[in-house]
Amino acid sequence: MSNQDVEIVTSKSDIVLVTLAVLCALAGVVAFALLSEQSLAVRLGSLAGGIILGIGIAWMSPSGKRLLAYGRQSYEELRRVVWPTKKETLNTTGLVMAFVVIMAFFLFICDKIIEWGLYDVLLQMTI
Repeated sequence: MSNQDVEIVTSKSDIVLVTLAVLCALAGVVAFALLSEQSLAVRLGSLAGGIILGIGIAWMSPSGKRLLAYGRQSYEELRRVVWPTKKETLNTTGLVMAFVVIMAFFLFICDKIIEWGLYDVLLQMTI
């Protein structure tokens, strides 16, 4: 990413806002569980309200603003990625699959050699 601003400073108000956001979201989940006698609409409303309130508070915090800026920068960087063509993808996948088959065969041979060495050679010597 082109924007390399490093911002490590976290204020106490930021910690309080993020904690409050988490508590609001948890309150929505707890309200959903505790309102089991109410209708589903009331329960879902309390759940959605708590989560939306928590997201809103987190969004307004400095950490939330940094997260949104990071998300925007990541999206911009993702748009600059040159994705492989279908032919390149198929060729690469074929090479990987061939390598996997070759390694499986190699490990099978190694396993059989070790098995032969342990069971047929070493154990036959002790009998």
